Amino acid sequence: MEDAVTRLRNAVINYEMETIADLAKQALKEGVNPLVAIEKGLAEGIKTVGERFGKGEIFLPELVMGAEAMKAALAVLEPAVPAGQHRASAGKVVIGTVQDDIHEIGKNLVSTMLSSNGFEVIDLGVNVPSPEFVKKSEEHKAKIVAMSALMTTTMPRMAEVIGPIKQKKLGVKALVGGAPVTDTYAKEIGAEGYSGDASSAIEVAKKLVR
Repeated sequence: MEDAVTRLRNAVINYEMETIADLAKQALKEGVNPLVAIEKGLAEGIKTVGERFGKGEIFLPELVMGAEAMKAALAVLEPAVPAGQHRASAGKVVIGTVQDDIHEIGKNLVSTMLSSNGFEVIDLGVNVPSPEFVKKSEEHKAKIVAMSALMTTTMPRMAEVIGPIKQKKLGVKALVGGAPVTDTYAKEIGAEGYSGDASSAIEVAKKLVR
C-alpha cells in the first residue's frame, strides 16, 4: 500500500483535483508532517508533471490540472505547518501580468510551480501597473520580478519595470515570458531571464538566485 506522501505525489501526477484535498486531510490525520507532505509529495509530483510537459509527453491542459490539484492540497497543508517551522525559501518572487494585459493561465502556472519549488511568491495578479511591480519588489526585497505579457502591444510594459529597478539598484532580477516574448527581446530590454513555458521558468528562476 502506498504511504500518504506517495499518494499525494501520485494524485498531482494523475491530476486528481477532486480527491487530493481529502488525501491531504488524511495525511494530516495519519500524523504526516505537512512540510514533508508538501516537499516530498506535492513538489515531487509537480516536478514530474513539469518534466513531462517539457518533453512534450503532455500538453498545457494537463499541466494546468496538475497545478490546480497541487493548489487544492496546499490549501489544506500550508495552514497546518507548525509555527516556527517553515519551508526553506529559495527567495522571494514578485509575479504578475503587465498593465493592459489580463491573461493569467501562464502566470498562474508559473506562480504555482515556483511556490512548489520553495520560492515565496507574491502574486500581483493581472493588469499590474508598472510602478506597482517596482514598489512591491522593493517592499518585499524580492530576488526576482517575473512578468508575463500575452500581447505584442503590452510587451513594452516590461521595459517600464526593468528600467526603474536598475536605476534604483534594487538588485532584483527580471524574468520575462509569454507567447510573443522572445529571448532576443528579453535581452534587448535588460531582463536577466527568459522562459518560453512554465516548467523551464522554474529552472531559469533557480539559476537567477544562485
